[in-house]
Amino acid sequence: MRPFVLDPIFTSVRALKGIGPRTAKLIEKLLGSEKLVSLLWHLPVRYIDRRFAPKIVNAPNGRIVTLTVKIDKHLPAPSRTRPYRIRCSDDTGAVDLVYFHAKKPWLEAQFPIGATRLVSGEAEYFHGTLQMPHPEMVGTEAERDKIEIVEAVYPMTAGLTHRMMHKIISQTLPQVPELPEWLDAAFLAQEKWPGWKEAVLKAHHPESEEDLSSRKPERERLAYDELLANQLAITLVRNHNRRIGGRAMGPPGKMGDDLRAALPFQLTGAQERAIEEINADMQEPVRMLRLLQGDVGSGKTIVAFFAMLNAVASGAQAALMAPTEILAQQHSKTISEYAHALGLEAVVLTGRHKGKTRQEILDKIASGSAKIIIGTHALFQDDVIFHDLGLAVVDEQHRFGVHQRLKLAGKGKDCDILVMTATPIPRTLTLTAYGDMDFSRLDEKPAGRKPIDTRLVSSERLEEVVAGLKRKIETGARAYWICPLVEESEVMDLAAAEERWKTLQQVFGDRTGLLHGRMNAAEKDAVMQHFVAGEIDVLVSTTVIEVGVDVPEATVMVIEHAERFGLSQLHQLRGRVGRGEEESACILVYDPKIGETGKKRLTTIRSTEDGFLIAEEDLKLRGAGELLGTRQSGMPEFKLANLHDHARLVKIARDDAQLIIAQDPDLQTPRGQALRTLLYLFERDNAIQYLRSG
Repeated sequence: MRPFVLDPIFTSVRALKGIGPRTAKLIEKLLGSEKLVSLLWHLPVRYIDRRFAPKIVNAPNGRIVTLTVKIDKHLPAPSRTRPYRIRCSDDTGAVDLVYFHAKKPWLEAQFPIGATRLVSGEAEYFHGTLQMPHPEMVGTEAERDKIEIVEAVYPMTAGLTHRMMHKIISQTLPQVPELPEWLDAAFLAQEKWPGWKEAVLKAHHPESEEDLSSRKPERERLAYDELLANQLAITLVRNHNRRIGGRAMGPPGKMGDDLRAALPFQLTGAQERAIEEINADMQEPVRMLRLLQGDVGSGKTIVAFFAMLNAVASGAQAALMAPTEILAQQHSKTISEYAHALGLEAVVLTGRHKGKTRQEILDKIASGSAKIIIGTHALFQDDVIFHDLGLAVVDEQHRFGVHQRLKLAGKGKDCDILVMTATPIPRTLTLTAYGDMDFSRLDEKPAGRKPIDTRLVSSERLEEVVAGLKRKIETGARAYWICPLVEESEVMDLAAAEERWKTLQQVFGDRTGLLHGRMNAAEKDAVMQHFVAGEIDVLVSTTVIEVGVDVPEATVMVIEHAERFGLSQLHQLRGRVGRGEEESACILVYDPKIGETGKKRLTTIRSTEDGFLIAEEDLKLRGAGELLGTRQSGMPEFKLANLHDHARLVKIARDDAQLIIAQDPDLQTPRGQALRTLLYLFERDNAIQYLRSG
């Protein structure tokens, strides 16, 4: 149960004075929750200093000032298009307060003639007269301490004004409770960090540019608390998984030797290392949960097949689940070939298998005659019953939710799990997103892979690009043409792709194909099959082409408006070519009005093919949520921690969490009890169920 001490900040924003359902809905839209605690994590991005209070004569143009003035006269608007003016003065000069579309009775009540008022807002000169359009704060001399302040400015959403946000947060901060300290005293002193409550209050009251920095002690403290809650939760889940137990499987013995002999290539050092790590895991009577990270074309499928042989050699079955039919068929092509050489039966099950065919496949899976099973999420439908599933391999993990991964694992008793991804993930992100797993990295390219010639071309030279492409196609090449990401809208992306498809059809005729996210799986597959078969020369596509598709004959990749894509995404797209014997090229077409930062990003892509290096750079530029694509299921959402700025803290939090759980597995000591509060505070309370004491 959540500790009572947290109740004041876990109430709805509707409990605050003057906050109705409409504002609460806007807060929820902005923060994903209408609980007060989410407002605590919503930190200011700027501040307005209203302490500068000059005389009228000294008020600088364009600066925020707070003036003490006497109200001299009202000058109502002479027409609807002209403003209402209130003439004010002090002993050095005059200023006009300017209001458009304001009601006369309200203004007369706010500014009675002869009264003294404090007004705060931006000073500007108009035809030599000082004026202040729509003062942001107005009050009497008795309210000076409420007006001459440093005011935090927060990120907002449409419908929420700065004034509303300020009002909401200033009512929330007095609710912040005193909480028991969960950080180690020596570590706290070493980092020179304040206590939790002080850190929250200070973070919401910046007084200088430096106070807005993510490296400020109070912001670092809060980021560390969030990272520690994340790592504690991961450690508890990981320990729980280890305690469940598993079964020892492998080694594959003669089958493994036969496979090596059948391979037409030499495994890379990284592949050998990954196979060893997986073998060691699978031979332990503990459930394996391992992430295999490999850059585009680093040879993950063959490593996965070696792992599958461990299960088969132990009399169990192994299944590989891919996110799309195209990928499932592709894996099947690679794996079936090797399985056949070893005398093993591999079957494929996807959504397109219906009726009698489907039933035959299901019977083979249920009887155990099919040792190797490859498919899409059709594999975890209720009527799929495995004879004895020992290993589940999940490809492109971030395309599946965590619950889907577990659902497949639940199809077998004590099933080992190997997760693969071709999205290079920076180390800090691996620790926070996949910290419940062990991980292996394939950081070498197979021998013989030729580098891809990457070029930057301004969109002003688009006709030259098309002419060059025409010459390549005439020599038998095939090309992808990726259309720009317009916005978070498939409709807009589709419109851009259709338009480009029509213009390219004028050059390449009906050998131009179109692929987009609004097609169903069968339609997408049909287009891809035409491309694979060479019936289409130029495939115009939105980004659905991104992951895993293997057409060795495709040697040209054109990406339009490359500046709109993330670096990792550009790298993934580029990886669709350069998969065969021929020289390949990737042409990044950019808007000539691109800024310096944009140019720098594209230069990074041009200068390296190292996906991990690119991912680190991308994390720096775009942040974690963006890096794995739009909000991925199971991806931690950090409100306070910035994985680039706080990379140092991720590693400390991981070590701290492991040490805490090793010394106090049930979080029963005084510090352990405080850490339980931390887990509830950051809503990681689902991890509490994994404590041995419940």
